[in-house]
Amino acid sequence: MKLKHPPIFIVFLLLFAETTLAQVIGPVNEQETDTTQKLYYIVKGDTIPREFINLDEVVLLNKLKFNSKNDRRRYLILRRKTRKVYPFAKLAAERLTTMSERLSEFPEKRQRRKYTKRVQKYIEEEFSDKLKKLTHTEGQILVKLIHRQTGRTAFELVKELRTGWRAFWYNTTASLFEISLKEEYQPFAKKEDYIIEDVLERAFQSNILERQDPAFKIDYLDLTEHWNNKTVEN
Repeated sequence: MKLKHPPIFIVFLLLFAETTLAQVIGPVNEQETDTTQKLYYIVKGDTIPREFINLDEVVLLNKLKFNSKNDRRRYLILRRKTRKVYPFAKLAAERLTTMSERLSEFPEKRQRRKYTKRVQKYIEEEFSDKLKKLTHTEGQILVKLIHRQTGRTAFELVKELRTGWRAFWYNTTASLFEISLKEEYQPFAKKEDYIIEDVLERAFQSNILERQDPAFKIDYLDLTEHWNNKTVEN
């Protein structure tokens, strides 16, 4: 049986929308004159001088070490694939909330169907060629990263936005592509996911990828220590 679109493509048909995120403005405004001078807080009309400058937290990364040429090769392949699909997962997370909110604005099924068709047309024009060219491995990494960025598996997202039966069907057809839509991102339990996290952290710090916080807390230092201890035990 030949499928027109791989299941991961169907997931993106459900997630993308032509909407923008609203800006959240906090109650406290901060004004700075120059990064080399004093900074000031303005709180309820009062100006409070500060003697220090806030800096983004930087995680010092160890130099990569490999036990063999094969290990190095596997890392480089995983790095290339992770960098390739991460932007799709990031975009999926950005669109999920806005799409859910937009769909809730349409009380009638006819309006929802019309909106969904418009989204599908937009996705097919903009992303179909790229998504259909993903390899099995890239598709599975993408499924994991969707879970990392949204906190839900691709299977759960399909089930939420469509029906349980369609989620079952897409997961079944995904097996034909050796992809499980139920796959979770578990960097503390799976070595490959830890390597993916390492790839992401290094790419973020090198400005190769744009950082987006995961849906659940991942402490990179704790994660690295966890796997270093496992290596020592083994």
